[in-house]
Amino acid sequence: MSADRPRFDAVILAGGRSSRLGGVPKAGLVLEGVTLLELTCAALTGAEQMVVVGPGPEEYGLRAVPGTPSFVREEPAFAGPAAGLVAGFRAWTDRRSPWCAVVACDMPRVAELVDALLAEAAADGDASLVAVDGGRAQPLAALYRSDDLAAAVDAVLAAGTADNLSMRSLLASVRTRPVPVAPGTTHDVDTWADARVLGVDVP
Repeated sequence: MSADRPRFDAVILAGGRSSRLGGVPKAGLVLEGVTLLELTCAALTGAEQMVVVGPGPEEYGLRAVPGTPSFVREEPAFAGPAAGLVAGFRAWTDRRSPWCAVVACDMPRVAELVDALLAEAAADGDASLVAVDGGRAQPLAALYRSDDLAAAVDAVLAAGTADNLSMRSLLASVRTRPVPVAPGTTHDVDTWADARVLGVDVP
């Protein structure tokens, strides 16, 4: 990683039900011969620690993925992205980098996203950074200040559980700054129509 880029960890969310894809795991979908999970991990290989919240690589027929991430599951499974983020972030507690990238596993242009967020953090690290694509903020395409995220997670768990909690509620105390990104940078695969437009296919 370039010396002028901030140190960061990464949480990749890959444990959803994929209901609108008939249960086909998004992480195992393929773009130009590479699964979306591999693509996402490759974009984040500069992370000091990386964790994937979802099934292990064997679920997708992979022996290894770039960056050699650890794998965890939220408990119970399918408890929502906020619960997944909490499980991933708490996978390491002994040391944390100043920043934590949080991304969904189904954005084909994730490398552009990561580059844009890290460049912005290097220029101005005063607040957590949330990508804005087409006027819409994307909390699962973001670079959070780890201390702020830790405080938010601790507050939620002190009050109860993150199960089925909204991302908005989890991040209510986190001060964020919008980072406009190129149109389409955060487009993801929610439906088969999305997959066709993005050139994504089933292996």
